[in-house]
Amino acid sequence: MFSRFFLAAVIAAAAAIAHAQPSAFVSVKGDRLVSGGRPYYFVGTNYWYGSLLGLEQDRKRGIERLRRELDFLKAKGVTNLRLMAGAEGSGPMNGVTRVGPPLQYEIDKFDERVLSGLDTVLAEMGKRRMTAVIFLSNNWEWSGGFQQYLIWNRVISREWLSKKPTWDELRDNVAKFYSCRLCIDQYRAKAETVINRTNKVTGKRYVNDPAIMAWELANEPRPMRPSANDDYKKWIAETAAFIKSIDKHHLVTVGHEGRIGTQDIKLFEEVHADKNIDYLTIHIWPKNWAWFADGKLAEEYSKAEAETVNYIGENADIAVKLNKPLVIEEFGLPRDGQSFDPSSSTTFRDLYYAKILSFVRTNPHIAGANFWAFGGTARPVKGQLFWKPGDEYMGDPPMEEQGLNSVFSTDSSTWKVIKARSAQLVR
Repeated sequence: MFSRFFLAAVIAAAAAIAHAQPSAFVSVKGDRLVSGGRPYYFVGTNYWYGSLLGLEQDRKRGIERLRRELDFLKAKGVTNLRLMAGAEGSGPMNGVTRVGPPLQYEIDKFDERVLSGLDTVLAEMGKRRMTAVIFLSNNWEWSGGFQQYLIWNRVISREWLSKKPTWDELRDNVAKFYSCRLCIDQYRAKAETVINRTNKVTGKRYVNDPAIMAWELANEPRPMRPSANDDYKKWIAETAAFIKSIDKHHLVTVGHEGRIGTQDIKLFEEVHADKNIDYLTIHIWPKNWAWFADGKLAEEYSKAEAETVNYIGENADIAVKLNKPLVIEEFGLPRDGQSFDPSSSTTFRDLYYAKILSFVRTNPHIAGANFWAFGGTARPVKGQLFWKPGDEYMGDPPMEEQGLNSVFSTDSSTWKVIKARSAQLVR
């Protein structure tokens, strides 16, 4: 009798100790991200193609490149990486060649080999104590995304595979995703396939892997049209609840751009108020949003910086109101003179990075910032503006000029800024 009571007491004590120990997973406590019982602040990058490198047959372009680049990033203090789970469909979309190979190559059909690439990068990140944010689909064409589900279900015409839409046509098309039940079910099947996976390298289930910080609903999901707002809010709420139902350990976020992503700060607040959305995100694109005139970065840099500060402020106010953390998970700026040459200077980019990174922890709600994007050891092909199949991946997706926003391993002045700020965050 004594031994049974004694054993029960030992088990209870062990459980209490385990409960008291800080979790290895990144979690949320009030308005802070927390890791190991301490506030978690980070400098990160967008490394969306990291899940594709392990698929390269050429080891120098694949696994060896991945390992070198992760070592490089870790040495510079970059510890959080935003990754793509996998593309939908293949070939052109809106006339743009998609990245790939695709994870979801047909309705409800998944390529196990592609998931092995995600296994590899997560295993390597775990060795280096890095964390990942994984986006599950895309608002935009370069990985198939929402438009591919709409085409599979004949909600929009196959002509959009090769035809480039106007902005209004694109808005009309993508807005239909949120009311397409079959599309949402197929998206959800993909999400479930990824989240429930067991990593073939580590033997660890994804749901039990602390190398994953968060699941992200999609890259920059926008309602696109005000008429889709209600369906958009419903999709976010239902999808976040679905993810939480199958994964109790990891955070969930939307992948939002902030007020510009919804054209309405109130809608931005409403979708992030949901109990299953753990933290807010914003993206910042001065060139795309015309915060400086094309080709006049030097002349109008001060204006772009002022707009940026205001944008961070208005969205951070929502984080304060909701008592949730905020991450600036995309921001980018061209090189001086909008050059695509890796040897060109980055004076204004360096100033811009320093400004944005200064908000992390200084504003206690702002937990981290991920620059767009890491180009690593890849380089643009001379005389070729856009990516072609067979080229090495870098930070710029196929529809953008290669070298436009990529930070290459040789951009020493930019890395000096990044490393200095990351060192301050760990003190």
